[in-house]
Amino acid sequence: MRAIVFEKSDLNDLRVVELSRPKPNPHEVVIRVVESGVNPVDYYTVTSRWVKPMPHIPGAEFAGIVEEVGDHVSTVKPGDKVVVYGRVFDGTCDLCLASMENLCRNGGIVGIVTNGGWAEYAVVPDRNLIKLPSDVNWDLAASLPVAALTSYHALREANLRAGETLVVFGASGNTGQFAVQLGKLMGARVIAVSGKSWVSELGADYVASINNVKDMVEKATDGRMADVVVDPLGERTWSVSVSLLGRGGRWVTFGQLTGGEVKIQLSLLYSNQFKLIGSTGGTRRELLELVNIMGKLKVKVDKYYELSEAREALTRLFSPQRNGRIMIKISV
Repeated sequence: MRAIVFEKSDLNDLRVVELSRPKPNPHEVVIRVVESGVNPVDYYTVTSRWVKPMPHIPGAEFAGIVEEVGDHVSTVKPGDKVVVYGRVFDGTCDLCLASMENLCRNGGIVGIVTNGGWAEYAVVPDRNLIKLPSDVNWDLAASLPVAALTSYHALREANLRAGETLVVFGASGNTGQFAVQLGKLMGARVIAVSGKSWVSELGADYVASINNVKDMVEKATDGRMADVVVDPLGERTWSVSVSLLGRGGRWVTFGQLTGGEVKIQLSLLYSNQFKLIGSTGGTRRELLELVNIMGKLKVKVDKYYELSEAREALTRLFSPQRNGRIMIKISV
């Protein structure tokens, strides 16, 4: 099979190689990978020293078709269309037993602590697979495990409720696209912060720039300000995004794309009873819930790449010309 591998922490070391197709253990499944979403986690995987095994196949977010199952697998069969839950978890620690597999004390991320999905075939535990409908949209399916699930989990951690006001920073990005849509499905009024006008097509009630978002939030809420702010961008947008919170507001993040060091005035935090929430990934149950509502979701794709163009795909990820998701098509 063809696969993308690297041995050095360097984008220029990415290359296509021929490998033997993996064989499943009794509780594993071999899937033929159809499509993969490209995320910042993939970029940092390729440029990090902390991955295993080496040589390494990256790719944290993917979906495909079951090719072969292990002897003890009964939940899926060859030909089933599936999405891969992208967390490695032991299933026995206290957090796993509390259905928080994303926080497993002995776990990690598929594509970082294991080989990932940038290959024609991938082997994964059967418990990491969720069946997809037969008429699946592969762009959407391959966006569920990271882009959609990360946003969904964050909104649930922030306890977003119907009738509340949600502000989403980076609304045209991987996670932002889904935060806007999921916020609307949860019944919130959504203000998207983006320079892309098409974000309104995702259901945003208002689209603002970082320069006018405070005025827009004040006007839309009659001065009450936002109930929930999602900001995965970090340092550069911190002062603006936290200033949008109303009393009792919740600020949630799952990234730091522009830097990770921020300052906060503690009196502002406690006098307004703000909640600052960190969120990571999501649970298997939440991924199943996303599969069940995927017909109500859509994804805007900027560009498709072939498996052999992985380096170009990762470079495009941070391009100012990017206008939607970057996807890698691996098979049909």
